[in-house]
Amino acid sequence: MKAHPLRRALDGVYFTAGMLGAVFLLALLVIIVMQMAARWTGHVFPGSTNYAGYCMAAMSFLALAYALNQGAHIRVRLLLTRLGRFRRLGELWCYGIGGALSIYFCYYAIKATYWSHLLNDISQGQDATPMWVPQISMSVGTFVFALAMVDRFISIALFGFDESAEKTNAVD
Repeated sequence: MKAHPLRRALDGVYFTAGMLGAVFLLALLVIIVMQMAARWTGHVFPGSTNYAGYCMAAMSFLALAYALNQGAHIRVRLLLTRLGRFRRLGELWCYGIGGALSIYFCYYAIKATYWSHLLNDISQGQDATPMWVPQISMSVGTFVFALAMVDRFISIALFGFDESAEKTNAVD
């Protein structure tokens, strides 16, 4: 059965964000290896610690929605299964609260990035990077995560989406 075009588009957004997170993970590896090589050869790689931190933050935030879609987030599935016939209400409550909190966090992440750009906030480290540049990945990641949470809430509320029927590698 073919998936709805909107479902394919949303899954594509989640997958793309996850792959961008993987790219930042590889960039983190490259920075660490370059930092080690610089130390071994007696050279200095200024700002490498800051760049590694930016990559780690970007990796974490961009991978949130993909991890949610793949069932990799730690969940309270044990409690939800004990709810029996009220499981759907428990899922709705969890995704409702999670969606509201993720939207709240997304709003303030975007606001912080905006103000950082407006005030020309600069990193205090050796790199002197404008802080809005690495904060963009946090804003994008939290937006995609909020979208995924609301997507899951709507899928359960309107279409009866059942996660227990889906085969995932979730950590319980």
